[in-house]
Amino acid sequence: MSIDNSLWGAPRIHGELLKLGFEVAQSSVAKYMVKRRSPPSQGWQTFLRNHAPDIAAMDLFVVPTIGFDLFYAFVIIRLDRRNLAWINVTKNPTAEWVARQITEAFPWDQAPKYLIRDRDHIYGSLVTRRLRAMGIRDRPTAPARPGRMAWPNG
Repeated sequence: MSIDNSLWGAPRIHGELLKLGFEVAQSSVAKYMVKRRSPPSQGWQTFLRNHAPDIAAMDLFVVPTIGFDLFYAFVIIRLDRRNLAWINVTKNPTAEWVARQITEAFPWDQAPKYLIRDRDHIYGSLVTRRLRAMGIRDRPTAPARPGRMAWPNG
């Protein structure tokens, strides 16, 4: 039962066994449950701790002014020390502008290995090509899951 229902704990299995007419203690159920294996690779927190000097994150967000104008702020932050690597503001962001900001933010010898970003449409093929040319691995967040990173294999 524990193999077929891997999310069930000992209390749930104990209750199901009682419903089926088996008189067994919950401690016995816990003793004979199949032990779950640990994850095959490092977890997210371990990855961040091991690779923080090689990770940066970028975001583009709206900044309203007192005159009701809208500006777009572009920020790149390095995760190891949580310091700003680059910040710039524009009224009309384009993919070309974002690609130029990335180039200006990281001299060729100081580019991070990974760059985390959201799935905004502004980060199109032009931006991903620029990242690839600089040797930066693009890591978009998971779709519709703010704060969750998508780390595909490779």
